Amino acid sequence: MTGSHALDIEHGANNSNRQALRNLLAPFEWSARHGGALLGFGVFAGVIFPPLASATRDLVSPGVFCLMTLVLLRVDFVQVLGYLRRPLMVAGLLVWLLLACPLIVFAITRLIGLDGPLGAAVVIMATGCAATSSPAFARLVGLDGEIALVVSVLSTLLVPFIAPPLALGLLGIDLAISLSALMTRLALVVGLPLVLSMIIRRLAGPARLERTGRAVDGAVVLLVVLYGFGVMDGMQAKILAEPLWVAGGIALAFAGNFGLNILTALAMRPVAGTRIALSAGLLSGNRNMALYIAVLPAATDPRILLFFALCQFPLFLSPFLLRPVYEALRARGVR
Repeated sequence: MTGSHALDIEHGANNSNRQALRNLLAPFEWSARHGGALLGFGVFAGVIFPPLASATRDLVSPGVFCLMTLVLLRVDFVQVLGYLRRPLMVAGLLVWLLLACPLIVFAITRLIGLDGPLGAAVVIMATGCAATSSPAFARLVGLDGEIALVVSVLSTLLVPFIAPPLALGLLGIDLAISLSALMTRLALVVGLPLVLSMIIRRLAGPARLERTGRAVDGAVVLLVVLYGFGVMDGMQAKILAEPLWVAGGIALAFAGNFGLNILTALAMRPVAGTRIALSAGLLSGNRNMALYIAVLPAATDPRILLFFALCQFPLFLSPFLLRPVYEALRARGVR
């Protein structure tokens, strides 16, 4: 066999391998392009097909672990460190998120006479930390995934110290958040994924990660869709049992999510710029309700817990509904 012929065979094999890789990654890249619509499908499919929600319920926690690992593969750690070197800005975002927002929401509920389980639930929602999925959603809609990661992790660390006294003082509700349990959860949801993502970065190298980045984003979308299936377990029965109350709860969940989003973006834009302000708005609207569902006492009004589950609807639909808004702002040159 001549050297030229051997090189041709090797070249053909390389082309074949590259084509096989492209074929393998194509479905994930398609998912990345249609992420918003897929997230909306995920949350509604879990309601429409209860067996699907029930079958995927136990996959929620492993899915969050894998989700955070993939998100950390796409995060620019240089930029993360850059934000950590701006402590006043980060502290300002956290104070707004964890202190100002609950007080504003509490004042609004009292002003409009919204009391009872829904009034209490929306105030508790506003005391929550940013959702774990926030960095993924920020990247999905073209916002700042790095600041989303910093604020979501730090707000989760701070929420046991801030939310319980707020809830007790404003509403008389005891949020018994266990610090040790929260730290264990953070280690599993952030610590281990961070270590695993660093190992993958080391083995894959920056060039390969760059080439497969879009596919990684698509895998993130599919994992969030799987999460959406699981968290809707039992939701259909609740909707059928109290359709009018659930409809009102969903409307309030959307009002709370998008209201906090808009208010935060407007408040932060003069001091942080448009991109960070919009990212902060997304963080402010999308709160981690799973933590409260786990820690609220058994005597808690079940409608409060139901409202927290209903908050998943605006959370999952926000990328689909808000992405056109962010694209329009970028097209107009808003920075």
